Amino acid sequence: MPAATCSSRLAASCSTTWPVEDYDLAKTLDCGQAFRWTQTGDSWTGVIRGRWVRLSCTGGRLRAETAVPQTGWQWLADYLQVQVQLAPILATFPNDEPMRAAVATCRGLRLLRQEPWECLASFLLSSTKQIVQIRETIVLLCARHGDPVTVPAGQPPAYSFPSADQISRLSEADLRRCKMGFRAPHLLAAACAVLEGRLDWERLRAKSHAEARACLMQLRGVGPKIADCVLLFACGFPEAFPVDVWVARALRELYFPRRRVSPQRLRDFAAPHFGLHAGYAQQYLFHYMRKARG
Repeated sequence: MPAATCSSRLAASCSTTWPVEDYDLAKTLDCGQAFRWTQTGDSWTGVIRGRWVRLSCTGGRLRAETAVPQTGWQWLADYLQVQVQLAPILATFPNDEPMRAAVATCRGLRLLRQEPWECLASFLLSSTKQIVQIRETIVLLCARHGDPVTVPAGQPPAYSFPSADQISRLSEADLRRCKMGFRAPHLLAAACAVLEGRLDWERLRAKSHAEARACLMQLRGVGPKIADCVLLFACGFPEAFPVDVWVARALRELYFPRRRVSPQRLRDFAAPHFGLHAGYAQQYLFHYMRKARG
């Protein structure tokens, strides 16, 4: 087979496109729900389920490229949630001034559907850290303890996210050398819970939101915010409403100005006010506060 023909077929099998509406790739990948995407020009590169991926979105087409030919793309379509129609979700948001402002600023932002273990581990490492620091820790963890993945010629090395089994075989000192500090024993405990079957993702998804949240909060280092992040970004609970510093600030400034409101009161307010897709509304408020008002 001529080299040009082989190269053409290889390139074709290493890329795909999806038609999309209201899909803002930059807002989606840089809004604090995932931490392993790097922007270069108009494209973004990352590692999903052990595969190097480059994404771009122009003219209503979302394009994906990989370094290794793919026989199917459902794994990535599920992660990117390309089948989700955004307009019906936005229509469930409360018609109030704060949400209108957040939608106007952040329209096109989508929720990803992440791999549960990586999502849990990432948010365990996020505690009291800024996003740039979270990314630094995850880069170190993957480079030192993940597996190398194939990348195109000229691209920097890339690594998979370490599995629960790989993490369980490390020492706390190994993990602390990745700049995670007091979070190291939390990550080890979570890895052991997965390996021992105390944390089973399929059983977790079958529970109610309250039950699943309580189950995750039994893990060392997992509070209400981390539990809801995992349920929202990885497990398909659209009503999960993580309340961190930015979201608490948004709720207090936009909905409870000049009032003292407890974190529990904020959580109690969120579910009925933001409705069926409260988690989506939360991410819009989060990104709006960071970018437009931060």
